[in-house]
Amino acid sequence: MDELYTVKEVAKIMKVNVHRVYDLIRAGLLPALKLGSIKIRKESLEEFLRKYDGKDLTDLNNICSIKSE
Repeated sequence: MDELYTVKEVAKIMKVNVHRVYDLIRAGLLPALKLGSIKIRKESLEEFLRKYDGKDLTDLNNICSIKSE
């Protein structure tokens, strides 16, 4: 059975604030479901992290590869 995370738990795992997690959900990048409150499947979070590894998600309308400085 899949483990479910709250938005707050996902934010803690990703080391971002909860608003950023909601932004990712609203943008359709991080799948979620509503069971009273928003929940994210562990499998969905892992898939998101794999898919966007090495990407700059600062601007969700312009996702690009991370550029070395």
